[in-house]
Amino acid sequence: MTQSQFNQVFLTQRLTLLRTLQRMVQNPSTAEDLLQETYLRVTRALSERPIDHLEPFVFQTARNLALDHLRARRIQSRTLMEDVPLEVVENVVAPLSTPEDATHAEQLLERLSVSLGQLTARQQQIFILSRLHGCSYQEIAERLDVSLSTVQKDLKLIMAICVGVAERLDHP
Repeated sequence: MTQSQFNQVFLTQRLTLLRTLQRMVQNPSTAEDLLQETYLRVTRALSERPIDHLEPFVFQTARNLALDHLRARRIQSRTLMEDVPLEVVENVVAPLSTPEDATHAEQLLERLSVSLGQLTARQQQIFILSRLHGCSYQEIAERLDVSLSTVQKDLKLIMAICVGVAERLDHP
């Protein structure tokens, strides 16, 4: 199967693939990313070896990527909760907070901003991709061309910094 034949199959099946991925990951943006990654992985596989049954291979590649993403998200959510002490999680400002709570949250945000500003550029990217964009550890590692272990270690360090800032604010 040539690249042009694959492109034709991919274009023909793109909408079906995208819908399948959206049902699996429940996020249109993530599904688009996984669809793009599917294209790249199948293209790479085609350059390495012939693939006899291309359409099932494309769907299986997409499915595997979606499952990997879901698995990574599950691990990430478990890791996040394990890395942050329960009292910190419980002290997140509630919608019906007092003015003192709001002031405390503002001070915490200011101090976190200063501390996170002192991270390396890579650590800041890792934090933003993980916590603001919801990327999995694997996605971050691939985007930044670093190991999965580097992402995990940097996030653990960043979370420790965040916890330290919160503790110093609570116990001056």
